Amino acid sequence: MSEQSPLGRATPRPEQEPEAQPGGEAPLRPRLWHRLLQVGAVSVVVALVALLAWRVISAERGPNLVAEIGRGKQPPAPNFTLPVLTPDTSTWPRRLRAALADGKISLHELRGTPVVLNFWASWCVPCKKEAPLLATTAKANAGRVAFLGVDVQDFRSDARSFIERYGVSYVSVRDGGDSTYNRYGLTGIPETFYLDLKGRIVAHTIGQVAQSELAAGIRKALHGGGR
Repeated sequence: MSEQSPLGRATPRPEQEPEAQPGGEAPLRPRLWHRLLQVGAVSVVVALVALLAWRVISAERGPNLVAEIGRGKQPPAPNFTLPVLTPDTSTWPRRLRAALADGKISLHELRGTPVVLNFWASWCVPCKKEAPLLATTAKANAGRVAFLGVDVQDFRSDARSFIERYGVSYVSVRDGGDSTYNRYGLTGIPETFYLDLKGRIVAHTIGQVAQSELAAGIRKALHGGGR
């Protein structure tokens, strides 16, 4: 309604404040909602930029890692946590077997034991050729070296068939994306990394591993690369 002014003209009533909601709280005004939406949008942009930066850094880290190994350095192996594909711990030291309890393996959980880290896939022909050698060598070094396979760019069912066919006698994990592949600077598969007790990469084999290369890598892993 309008009120009569002294001159007889109607003047509008002042706009009333919104009524308080039950509990005594006033409703949020459109301006506040606009501010909240702005803050949310900025947060999303910041998160996307951070993710892009992380991917760029990770992509650069891989080639740098391989270059350091080639110069005789012993860089720490990039950590990862991946789901277990096959939990065969028969050749692993007993103290490491509990690490599989949650269905995942973190590389840091294997510290204190030399590790032979082999990247492979079921469709890879050289992987098929080296698989029997890796399985036999894992058994020969049972209890003192942990062999760990990382299946990449593969189907889970095909990977499990590969493991059964070639009698892979150690734990394998599955990298469903390319994160681990990129962080290790892989340019193809198979590739094998040898880690000492402290988790440092002391040797690296590109392509199908030969028996002499595998034996030399294990020796370096057992003795800290000779340092």
